[in-house]
Amino acid sequence: MLTVEPTDLPGVKVLTPQRFGDERGHFSEVYNRQRFAEVGITLDFVQDNQSLSAEVGIVRGLHFQSPPFAQAKLVRVLRGRILDVVVDIRRSSPTFGRHIAIELSAQDGRQLLVPIGFAHGFCTLEPSTEVIYKVSNYYSKAHDHGLSWDDPALGITWPVEPRRAILSDKDRHHPRLADLPTYFD
Repeated sequence: MLTVEPTDLPGVKVLTPQRFGDERGHFSEVYNRQRFAEVGITLDFVQDNQSLSAEVGIVRGLHFQSPPFAQAKLVRVLRGRILDVVVDIRRSSPTFGRHIAIELSAQDGRQLLVPIGFAHGFCTLEPSTEVIYKVSNYYSKAHDHGLSWDDPALGITWPVEPRRAILSDKDRHHPRLADLPTYFD
């Protein structure tokens, strides 16, 4: 069984696979193409990516790929906890520039479905946090883009002070929403 919860952003969904547990631990079927199709998710995932973030306060994002290499993502946490953030960057969308922020953890087993046309990022809430995500298209360096994680226009309440956030050099230099070219209409 797969529980699907809609969010305030159309197409962005929280998915919770059923867990079966006993004194040894638990088992969960985290992805099954047939079960996903039964709830209307028919994406063809072609690649799995995994990241390890050593410290609390690491911010990765906000990332996306532009067409023809645009990607939908299915994100889950293998170890630790994150605040997962998704921003609508589809110019003609009624929710353009709006975001949602959802805590995901290895303990709760929830997953976040991020459709094409959204920027995605997260902040680690525990040390040694591992995140894995399926994507619906292959990586293309030429189509890899980002949005400024701390753009005040987005109004994201991150769980880390900006001066204490740990970012890559690349993630420090993404444009703000007002300066972002139109990649999705």
